[in-house]
Amino acid sequence: MPAIGVYRLRVVPYRGTADDRPGTRIQDRGDAAAPRGPRGGVAPGEVGNMVVTAHRTTAGRPFGQLPSVRVGDHVHVRSGGWVYDYRITRTMRISFRSERDIARQSAPVPGRPGVVATRPMITLSTCATPEDHAAGNFWSDPLGNPEHRIDKVGVLVDVRPS
Repeated sequence: MPAIGVYRLRVVPYRGTADDRPGTRIQDRGDAAAPRGPRGGVAPGEVGNMVVTAHRTTAGRPFGQLPSVRVGDHVHVRSGGWVYDYRITRTMRISFRSERDIARQSAPVPGRPGVVATRPMITLSTCATPEDHAAGNFWSDPLGNPEHRIDKVGVLVDVRPS
């Protein structure tokens, strides 16, 4: 993510859902986690939603500046000898207290559960801990995830050899 100075962040794929126990363990090592499978996301360049989660305030803060990513900024994902270039199109905020919101984050078309994906998309997700705490909201789930997440959503615009 050139706009925020994040280069060569290791993204570890795993079978699961965003911010579950295995994904949290990956994030706690300072890596980003990318759930895959029926309730997770897809691989880079595949039609659907590639979900990538990383810590904002701990474990090296790899997504420390994610909230400042803007519409039009690019995210480059290197995998299998290719660079997948995604352009950010919007920001979503979700609540971990809402099953509906969690479904919006992981939907094949981010924000639109039940809609069939027709193109590759990406959702970059991190906590809204500073914002929640500033508002007096100290709720967290059993894994320590705060109530709110900040999601940057993008679409694939280019693929080139790395």
